[in-house]
Amino acid sequence: MKVKLGINTGFAVNRFPEPEQWSKIVGELGLHYVQFTADMLNPSLPDDIVDDQISRINTCSKQNGFRIETTFTGAFTRVNHLSHPYELVRKYWISWFKRYADISKRLNADSMGSHFGILSVNDLQSRKEEMLKITIEGWKEISFYAKAIGLKYMTWEPMSIPREYGETIEEARRIHQLVNKYTAIPMKMCLDVDHGDVSSIDPKNTDPYSWIKEFGIESPIIHIKQSLKDKGGHWPFVPDKNKEGKIIPEKLIEALESAGVKETVLLLELSFREREPFESRILQDLKASVDFWRIFDYCNSSVVIFVYNL
Repeated sequence: MKVKLGINTGFAVNRFPEPEQWSKIVGELGLHYVQFTADMLNPSLPDDIVDDQISRINTCSKQNGFRIETTFTGAFTRVNHLSHPYELVRKYWISWFKRYADISKRLNADSMGSHFGILSVNDLQSRKEEMLKITIEGWKEISFYAKAIGLKYMTWEPMSIPREYGETIEEARRIHQLVNKYTAIPMKMCLDVDHGDVSSIDPKNTDPYSWIKEFGIESPIIHIKQSLKDKGGHWPFVPDKNKEGKIIPEKLIEALESAGVKETVLLLELSFREREPFESRILQDLKASVDFWRIFDYCNSSVVIFVYNL
């Protein structure tokens, strides 16, 4: 089993918007695998800005020794998109995702991904299944475009409440099977160790290791952060949070092995509140999180954790 350690660019949003700056941080952390988020380069921006940013990002990635393997939506694009109540808005987002697919390809990524969609409260109560079908149709159209431009697969992320889809293992399985009946390329999962419905009576639905055992084989990407009982934040792997948290590297690796995973990427998806002391500790906490996982960088007959190798 090959497990690579990487990072999602969510940490950089509105703090390190310059490609030269956030890419330098990634390089100094010694990470070689990056998931780029749309918050860093929104497809709605004019062509000249997009072209300039892509050129700078590609230059910086080479200079700092990392590859953008995948792209994803982010905190500021966590909107209804393909599940918006209004058709014209949904059509806009289909076009948006097609352009994001173009950007992803130009950044040399293999995949583009997102949360599945977000239902309005009214639609959740009155037409959930109808909206699910509409949302799947949107992903179907996007998938044919993504295939045509050469992306290998897409990903979706099971969330934590019914409005955002995939809040339980059972519901995530149902949606995953449905959407893959229609997409032109595989729609794989991007698991998140901090997701799952805390109101569920089944403890498996808030146990990250149960999710990994169930879906690890279908998830080439796993978002990692330190997860607490209330699942209340994207906490870094620092001593006080590790003491309270449930994410233990050995257990996570064991769950991946149990799932039969051959290769995956563990992506640090860390976000920091715009408050002190978090704001001033960002670089320190990023380094601590990488070092926490590097301690468990080992090689035996069955597992190789790649931290340094491209």
